[in-house]
Amino acid sequence: MKISNIIKLSFLILLVFGCGTTENGPDSKPIVTVGGVSLTRGELQAAVPDNISPQDSMAIAEDFIGRWIRNRLMLRQAELNLTSDEKNVEQLLEEYRTSLLVHLYQQKMLDQKHSPMVTSREIEEYYNSMRDNFRLHENIIQGVFIKVPINAPNQDQLRRWYRSGTGEDIVNMEAYSFQYARKYDQFIENWIPFSRINFNLPEPIVNEERFLRFSRHYETSDSQYNYYLAVYDYKLAGSTAPLGFVEDRIKAILLNKKRVEFLQQLGQDLYDEALREKIVSFH
Repeated sequence: MKISNIIKLSFLILLVFGCGTTENGPDSKPIVTVGGVSLTRGELQAAVPDNISPQDSMAIAEDFIGRWIRNRLMLRQAELNLTSDEKNVEQLLEEYRTSLLVHLYQQKMLDQKHSPMVTSREIEEYYNSMRDNFRLHENIIQGVFIKVPINAPNQDQLRRWYRSGTGEDIVNMEAYSFQYARKYDQFIENWIPFSRINFNLPEPIVNEERFLRFSRHYETSDSQYNYYLAVYDYKLAGSTAPLGFVEDRIKAILLNKKRVEFLQQLGQDLYDEALREKIVSFH
């Protein structure tokens, strides 16, 4: 858009949003026309939020008008250049309408009548029957990772606590870490990818598998921090993932399966009812 047109457009927008409603119906007054189709003041006002500054109103209005003009010009070119067959979109629109309405109805029935619940037993049974499908693509660990400033006190005790892994030492380690640690990850009961911890080390461990096979504790440092890692358990890439690591994925699979089964049953019930009520007639 040329500068002069932008100035005229800005002036017009000021008039549009500065004028009050009159008996002559100003909402229907055209602001801009493209190929015989007009954008009205009412349509523009509906596109601009209330309770914003005049400057923001101006910016939003100018953007809306610019996009409206470009869309109308593109549509005009499409009308001029597409064949009659190419412009015949009634079937596509009807298919889209059908798909949209069916989806909205299904979602409404899911919200009203479907109770998405998966039990621990269902998760465990699915895991046991599909174990071969849950191979690990990376190394995972359980343990503790602590990042502490070099000058933090009592790190000899911290070394003993994080290596121990017993209940009282874990409590002491947590209390210490909450007070002094810059980063504290406790994943003794949860599995996490080893790469997540390796990423936080000043120099990543290159051979993860070798480290996990032969080490349980690791300490390193840089100019500011000491890093402590205790590995209480691990699983290597290629082995079967433990249930705890894939539980959320299994739950999502089972929930989706139940959703599909509910919708299939809903469709079957509608079909059977339609036959009984003679809504469906075969010829």
